[in-house]
Amino acid sequence: MIERVMGPHLLELAAWYPIVSLTGPRQSGKSTLVRHVFADYDYVNLEDPATRSRALADPTGFVEDLRERTIIDEAQYAPELFSAIQARSDAHAANGQFILTGSQNFLLLGNIRQSLAGRVGIAKLLPLSYPEIVSADEISGEASLAKLMVRGSYPALHVSHVPSHVFYQNYLDTYLTRDVAGYLDVRRISTFRTFLEACAARAGGLLNCADLARDCGASVPTVKGWLSILESSYLLRLLRPKSANLSKRLAKRPKLYFIDTGLLCHLLGVRSEEGFTSSEWYGPVFENYVISEQLKRACNRLEEPRLSYYRDDSKHEIDLIEETPGEQARATEIKSGRTYRPSFASTTRAIAPELGLAPAVIYGGDGTFDDHGVQVFGVREWLARES
Repeated sequence: MIERVMGPHLLELAAWYPIVSLTGPRQSGKSTLVRHVFADYDYVNLEDPATRSRALADPTGFVEDLRERTIIDEAQYAPELFSAIQARSDAHAANGQFILTGSQNFLLLGNIRQSLAGRVGIAKLLPLSYPEIVSADEISGEASLAKLMVRGSYPALHVSHVPSHVFYQNYLDTYLTRDVAGYLDVRRISTFRTFLEACAARAGGLLNCADLARDCGASVPTVKGWLSILESSYLLRLLRPKSANLSKRLAKRPKLYFIDTGLLCHLLGVRSEEGFTSSEWYGPVFENYVISEQLKRACNRLEEPRLSYYRDDSKHEIDLIEETPGEQARATEIKSGRTYRPSFASTTRAIAPELGLAPAVIYGGDGTFDDHGVQVFGVREWLARES
């Protein structure tokens, strides 16, 4: 098993709250993690039809028959359980009673907010981070980083070594048929697949819902609904623009990123690292990779990511504004080039002081150094850093 950074933090949540909820995309390793961290807990899985039938038929009796320390996997399949879990946890007044996991996060979190507010410690497990993969696969070298971006970061890709194109095709088929069609009333799966591919082509760019709707043959309200669900399912992240009290007009539209670059590359038709670094997609995927790793870093520490970007009416743009608690507040330019150029730092050097942030650059080469007040990180040093 690959050791996950989040493990010790889940134990802390269980010591503080009667219920712990772990959400995240399908196949991110939620069940494996909670069964490892809470090895002495009983385990029930509501994806099992017989177990789910019992839970739906008699929610109160089902919960009363559980041991006080139980993992309930895919808990969103029996929403009637949540009121019974609330009553049980209140009656016993002990922390760490139940661990709930779920892949349909929009359903699980909705039920938690309705029935279990104030009683639950919430964690979000994204696919493997770079340090987690390094500890298992010993990733190093420029070509290996490109290979990792194409391969992706879901645990199965690094444990069972399933070919990435096989994994992602099955992943999409499962997601489209089980989650999307079942819960979003998508009548034409092919239209939704076209929508995903159109999103991939726009990764790292400003979101224009009207253009996206036109390209996939759906209405603007439908596209906005799909984007909301993809974001709440931790497949996409919409990076909002930085708001600041400046005299300049700032961008208002979000930028679109994928949580996993393997899925992004699959949708783009990139199947191997050969020729990838010289392709039109390398820069956007590189930027996407850096953003997604910063999201994982925050979530693994149970922090709510506070990430944005900056763009003003003069088209000065900074790729990443980092204001997550526990991190140094930085305005960071992301450049895929492997040779550092002083021009990489020009925008952040000019704008970061106005925002009250430290200027920084992440580039595709090696080494960490200072360029006249701008902190410069080689990408692997930045990915592996402790602070």
